[in-house]
Amino acid sequence: MELQVTNSPFNQEQAELLNRLLPGLTDVQRMWLSGYLTATQGAALAVQPGTAAAPAATAAAPAPAAPVSKEVTVLFGSQTGNSQGLAKKVSSKLEEQGFQVTLSSMGDFKTNNLKKVQNLLIVVSTHGEGEPPDNAIPFYEFLHSKRAPKLEGLKYSVLALGDLSYEFYCQTGKDFDKRLGELGAEQLTPRVDCDVDFDEPAAEWMNQVLDSLSAGSAAVSVSVGETSAITGPSVASEYSRTNPFRAEVLENLNLNGRGSARETRHIELSLEGSGLQYEPGDSLGVYPENHPQLVEELIAAMGWQADEAVTINKNGEKTSLYEALRTHFEITVLSKPLLEQAGKLVPGSKLKDFVEASSQQELRAYIQNRDLLDLVQDYDLKGVPAEEFVQVLRKMPARLYSIASSPQAYPDEVHLTVRTVRYEANGRNRYGVCSTHLAERVAAGDSLPVYIQANPNFKLPENPDTPIIMVGPGTGVAPFRAFLGEREETGAEGKTWLFYGDQHFATDFLYQVEWQRWLKDGVLTRMDVAFSRDSAEKVYVQHRMLERSAELYQWLQEGAAVYVCGDESQMAHDVHATLQTILMQEGGMSPEEAAEYLTRLQQDKRYQRDVY
Repeated sequence: MELQVTNSPFNQEQAELLNRLLPGLTDVQRMWLSGYLTATQGAALAVQPGTAAAPAATAAAPAPAAPVSKEVTVLFGSQTGNSQGLAKKVSSKLEEQGFQVTLSSMGDFKTNNLKKVQNLLIVVSTHGEGEPPDNAIPFYEFLHSKRAPKLEGLKYSVLALGDLSYEFYCQTGKDFDKRLGELGAEQLTPRVDCDVDFDEPAAEWMNQVLDSLSAGSAAVSVSVGETSAITGPSVASEYSRTNPFRAEVLENLNLNGRGSARETRHIELSLEGSGLQYEPGDSLGVYPENHPQLVEELIAAMGWQADEAVTINKNGEKTSLYEALRTHFEITVLSKPLLEQAGKLVPGSKLKDFVEASSQQELRAYIQNRDLLDLVQDYDLKGVPAEEFVQVLRKMPARLYSIASSPQAYPDEVHLTVRTVRYEANGRNRYGVCSTHLAERVAAGDSLPVYIQANPNFKLPENPDTPIIMVGPGTGVAPFRAFLGEREETGAEGKTWLFYGDQHFATDFLYQVEWQRWLKDGVLTRMDVAFSRDSAEKVYVQHRMLERSAELYQWLQEGAAVYVCGDESQMAHDVHATLQTILMQEGGMSPEEAAEYLTRLQQDKRYQRDVY
């Protein structure tokens, strides 16, 4: 209905303005405007001089609620991009409701502004053994230092991402929650901890936050589907972590030579028709299948029937028990929560007594290198109905692999470098779920469910003239094949230096022919290698870095960016310590100055790590 001067209290000019404005408003904007006008009208009446007193019957109306600040700061700490994507999603929803949002990486946030923040949302993952992700370290250390200010008046909420199979599950988020409370801040909504299947709890947290900040006005609901889209690249595709694309396998080769103690697969997949796009530094999520032998042994040990129908999700969808255990549930990794839940399935279970009586160290020792078959055999869980048992199992998480190809060099393809994991423990042969699936049961012509995991924290410099130093032993070299392929295709002029290591030169020099070609063509400026088993004394990449310390320091002084990819538990720590030693040795820095220098490099995105 159009406003007219004759049917409204507005003059001609006001009516024309409103008729232009109102048709273009969304439902949310209309509701917000209605509430805003009601609130401002109430405030005006309350202070209007000379206004007659309200009748006695209405004088006792409740006082209006305290105004809610419309400014919100959203900080994220992210290693692989999930926390960053969720932070962007909640920021977008808040902006739709008229909030003024400051979105920032923790590494970029100026800590002297923290005292001015009224509403703070933290979205953070936990890395390694309970450690903050790289871009969260400065803010984490500040908040836990004596310099942290008192934060009375601050309202906050934490969304913590983690992996339930790790002992220090969501530890960084828990640390932030605890510390903010210690500093006097007040929870806006309770912290939510998310496992690798984070869509539902993340959506629930967002809705709670939106409701609290909106203070009763019409909130925008966030659906599970909306949160699942955040793991993909900036260009939209219908495929995502919750709706993977079936990618055809084009090639599956063993990169190691005959006689090697290792097996490393080079796998090429087609993305044609998917709409999926990626950049060098991103990862590919692959949903694997459990080994058929393990599934069969588990079913036999429990006395189940393979063709029995069981429920596989909250929507009530069912499939056969064999298919559920093969493709839908994690059966190779144990965790304390799983032991606790499984113990409750059997009255008087020895498992329940074990969990309650054991220390963290004892639980850790049992869980290590054991799987679900060990658990049901060790604690005689036979007899539990399959339908009940599968409800305590975790959904099969995807495995992430650094992409080893440049989309410029290989359009509509994605390449992976995957080391097959096999070992013996506790009297049985063990194997990596995904790596063994790829090595033994996937051939050209088969297909795999995959999605792109964008990683904004591991990217080539924007300036193609920037020198880059790449440290990637073993399969950690994968993203650097992508980096150099990209630089070759785009004609980047910046110098490049690769440190690579493995066991033996003759059998374990992954992609040797390509590195040699790039060295010849000048795409790769220099390369230093370390083959640890070819000499009496083991030599690793960090030793080669120390041998070239003067040149490496010179590259840093010229503005080089450093990239490290591979094992987090030891290699990444050794390389970090080596960089610190080089700064002290060549730059005359104290240990504190060298540590601060590396922190600045991280903040300036000149020191990036993709470690696992």
